[in-house]
Formats: sequence, C-alpha cells, structure tokens
Amino acid sequence: MIIYSEKVIEHFTHPKNAYEMTDADAWGTIGDSSCGDFLTMYIKVEDNCIKEISYLVFGCCASIATSSMTSVLAKGKTLDEALNIEEENIIEALDGLPEEKVHCSNLGVSALRDAIKKYLSKK
Repeated sequence: MIIYSEKVIEHFTHPKNAYEMTDADAWGTIGDSSCGDFLTMYIKVEDNCIKEISYLVFGCCASIATSSMTSVLAKGKTLDEALNIEEENIIEALDGLPEEKVHCSNLGVSALRDAIKKYLSKK
C-alpha cells in the first residue's frame, strides 16, 4: 500500500499551474516509458526570470504532484536558479515520496531543464 503525504495529496487533487500555455517562450517534454508518465512543461520568461509556468502531465498521483510542485518552486526564479532545482528539492517540498515513486520527481526537473535549455538556445 502506497501512503502519500498531505502535500502530495493536495498537489494531486488541486494541481497548481496545470494548463497548456499556447504562447509559451519554450517548452520541454519528457516521458518515462517504463512507467508510462509523460510531461510537457511550458515557460514564459521575462528579464531572465520565469514569469509564468505551466504543464500538462499524464501519469500517476506522484507524477501529477511532482509536476505541480516543480512549477511552484520554479515560478519567479531566474533561469539559473530554476536550473539548480533538484529532484531532492521537489521531494522535500512535498514532505517526501514513497520509495517506489521517487523516480517521478525527475519528470518535472527534466522537463523544466529541457524547456530552459530550449529557451536559451533560441537566444
């Protein structure tokens, strides 16, 4: 039986920033075929800061919660600060994840980094 923290349940049942951003400056996509989770993270950048961030995710409770928390942690950060967000930061902010769901935390971080790298490559 998988037991989630209250924060994971909150971000799963009421995900933050979950929508398709049609006017994004860049987006990153990641998928993990071993568990079937897919994520696209969208960013809008102003003055080298992430002013707006959103995502669309297909996956389990932990994938949805970690995507939501990634967006919360990255919003308002400079691009460099956002690139330094680690999986451990997501897990800690969610008050932990069950061991078998820790891999879900890399989805948000990987998609965010992909979006930032694509944005920077256009500059």
